[in-house]
Amino acid sequence: METHQELIARVESSLDSIRPYLNQDGGDIEVVEITDDMVVKVKLLGACESCPMSFMTMKAGVEATLKKTIPEIKAIETIG
Repeated sequence: METHQELIARVESSLDSIRPYLNQDGGDIEVVEITDDMVVKVKLLGACESCPMSFMTMKAGVEATLKKTIPEIKAIETIG
């Protein structure tokens, strides 16, 4: 059975595959927590914080990438 730290490491590794695209636009993403029901809570940083397309980026890009590489992830949510 995987530990919580190992799961976080897998999520971070998956996010590293899309970070260059966020960084290119002056933004980034930070994992805040992974809940017991497998929801990844993240904070958008830099330009991503105020970007009007950030919700679409989250659902279409980030969530899809995480679910593809880590199928046990149920959802991704942004927090303030």
